[in-house]
Amino acid sequence: MRGLANVPRRGPAILVGNHSGAIPVDALMLAYALDHDHDHSPRRVARVLYDRFIDGIPALAELYKRCGGVPARYATADALLGRGEVVVIFPEGVGGVAKLFDERYQLQRFSTSAARLAWKHRAPVIPFAVIGAEEAYPVIGRSEEAGARLGAPYLPITPFFPLLGPVGVMPLPSKWTIAFGAPIRLHREKRFVARQDYEAMTERLRRSVGALIERALCERESVFLG
Repeated sequence: MRGLANVPRRGPAILVGNHSGAIPVDALMLAYALDHDHDHSPRRVARVLYDRFIDGIPALAELYKRCGGVPARYATADALLGRGEVVVIFPEGVGGVAKLFDERYQLQRFSTSAARLAWKHRAPVIPFAVIGAEEAYPVIGRSEEAGARLGAPYLPITPFFPLLGPVGVMPLPSKWTIAFGAPIRLHREKRFVARQDYEAMTERLRRSVGALIERALCERESVFLG
């Protein structure tokens, strides 16, 4: 974990980062980090916004909710920030976790929701980068047909899943880094005060996340444990 002190100790905040790894373990790792940082008192509960199709898979939806997750609805995030909570947004959405291995760490298009919420609540945005998830679950293909049967946008295909069944869901032992950048206060930046441009704000956030990814990749000494 790097830069966790950049997450405010109190008040509303929005965490924005890359999404990857076929199975969204990155969200669980992020929530675990915020809740178990003993030097960061009081601890913050990460309210991760998950894609609404998850609610169609009851067992998975229950797991997400027990971990503090909430459906990705603007009104829900709006209410959480109004209560001073930490909201985690993966602006790439399903497009992030659906990336193939040869597209790893290439950011997809960001939605403007984080910028809109940050502007409305005058909340800081903390960019973050997750390194390691792409190698834990290297996606080599996608099956939209199989995913539709399960109520999901697609079924990921890795070198081990679904070939090895449930065993194939076990992640490879990759080393992970989660790096948090300095808070971005869009409502204080003069160019946005003069012109309320959510697309430009979103591109500002996307560049910040991209810079964190590049830096973390350059500093990484090895991919796997051992």
